Amino acid sequence: MKSLLFSALGLVILQPALAQDSTETKNPLTISGYAEAYYNYDFNRPLNNTTPGFLYNFNRAGEVNLNLGFIKANYATDRVRGNLALATGTYMNANYAAEPGVLKNIYEANVGLKIAKNANLWVDAGIMPSHIGFESAIGKDNWALTRSLVAENTPYFESGVKLGFTTKDEKLYLSGMYLNGWQRIQRVDGNTTPAFGTQITYKPAANVTLNYSTFIGNDKPDSLRLMRYYHNFYGIFQLTEKFGLTTGFDYGTEQKAKRSSDYNNWFVPVVIARFSPSSRVNIAARGEYFQDKNGVIIATGTAHGFKTFGVSANIDYAIFPGVLCRVEARNLSSKDAIFLERTDVATKKDNFFLTSSISVAF
Repeated sequence: MKSLLFSALGLVILQPALAQDSTETKNPLTISGYAEAYYNYDFNRPLNNTTPGFLYNFNRAGEVNLNLGFIKANYATDRVRGNLALATGTYMNANYAAEPGVLKNIYEANVGLKIAKNANLWVDAGIMPSHIGFESAIGKDNWALTRSLVAENTPYFESGVKLGFTTKDEKLYLSGMYLNGWQRIQRVDGNTTPAFGTQITYKPAANVTLNYSTFIGNDKPDSLRLMRYYHNFYGIFQLTEKFGLTTGFDYGTEQKAKRSSDYNNWFVPVVIARFSPSSRVNIAARGEYFQDKNGVIIATGTAHGFKTFGVSANIDYAIFPGVLCRVEARNLSSKDAIFLERTDVATKKDNFFLTSSISVAF
């Protein structure tokens, strides 16, 4: 649901080989890893120790757990590249629940070929990070500890083929995708309709990133075909050395019935501000709103559907290189009573969380 920079911090690079002329050459294979443990306290104290179903990261409450841990191998030469990452954690359990067998533990698996000798034009195929949104599954790469509502309810990963082009000055990136669905590795049974995605990323200056991504497709069996059209806009602005701002707006529509010309719609604005008083400390605050009155993405069964405001504030401290400690307070406030209490009945309009995590990247 993300700008998607999925490389781990501090790669462990294998010893370079020596060429016949005794000059060093870079080994194309690198191994990296990431692990993030957390404790999330839900003040509504749900009986099943699970946060609301529309939250997929840090979703176990009242216990110490692992959100995401993976080992990744990356192979890269001038014309060939590939990635393979195997993962575990509560993030994998929540986001890969629909995938069968060993696919539940494949965080990333893809291969790419550069198809133009004098242009940065690549074809990549396999399981890849999503082209939608500015937040990724790797916590250390995100300004806020928990993910925004829009990130949690758009794809974190996708499977298909991507054609991507980057200009020589690296200011403009264009890509088009043929996909298996909306956050799918394996296509839904009975679905024969392809899905498509596009992405345009423009960096007019070193401190500004602008992005527009789309998704078009049906994520249901053909007998229930409902076309979905999704638009994702965001901008990342490093206004000064210490202060940055990220703003985003997403808008989606989906048919109300097969072959219908009527559509349900939803939209999500979000803004995150970050202040970095030192190289080791970051402080961020987030405001967001998610309106899905017809329950396309988040079904509540209530009169007004899902209309929820969210605010959060977090502080991060880099203990050592590659080791990050974070604490965040977050509150969600809904139009209707959609949050469960200890009684296991949805009677509350607010849900407050206090989350802490520690991560290591190598």
